Amino acid sequence: MAYPKAIIFDLLTALLDSWKVWDAAAGSSGDGRRWRTRYLELTYGCGIYQPYEDLVKQAAIDAGLQASAPEALLISWDSLEPWPEVVEILAKLRARGILIGVVTNCSLELGRRAASRCEVPFDAVVTSEEAGYYKPHPIPYAAALSALDVGASDALFVAGSSADVPGATEAGMKVVWHNRVNLTPRPGSTPPLREGRSLDEALQDFL
Repeated sequence: MAYPKAIIFDLLTALLDSWKVWDAAAGSSGDGRRWRTRYLELTYGCGIYQPYEDLVKQAAIDAGLQASAPEALLISWDSLEPWPEVVEILAKLRARGILIGVVTNCSLELGRRAASRCEVPFDAVVTSEEAGYYKPHPIPYAAALSALDVGASDALFVAGSSADVPGATEAGMKVVWHNRVNLTPRPGSTPPLREGRSLDEALQDFL
């Protein structure tokens, strides 16, 4: 399979193990999953950007968590870690001349800080705050393509969440899904080219 000109990634699930940080802030993996699930529902539902931190707080309230959980998440933000294979894969893609970027449902500040945790520089980092909308609205995906100066047909998107699969597909990109945390596919969505439980498995046709 021919290499794309650019590969665009979801950041907080496809590249970083943010779930561990949410779980620690919540106090348990069960509470963390319930909180994160509610947060995803809020972001998918609101579309137009609302402050990320506000949605995190509202999701914690809805999930019945202690008021300290959102603050604990933000305090621990710089402890985000990439999945074990991520740094090597990103470096390999850059060495081949493939543009790499991220588009993330996050604030500008937190998105930049999270991207830096991947240790490899990106050609573009686009946040929902900058785009004005949360994924899976088409505008954040289009903003990433514009920032990289590539057409949708020349880009591959690596989804982290289930909503990214139809979102990036509808934006015109080919899609693979790094489903590390075993999320359930969105009903009726077009399946990705490949789904893998690791990033190298998801990208095996492009490495």
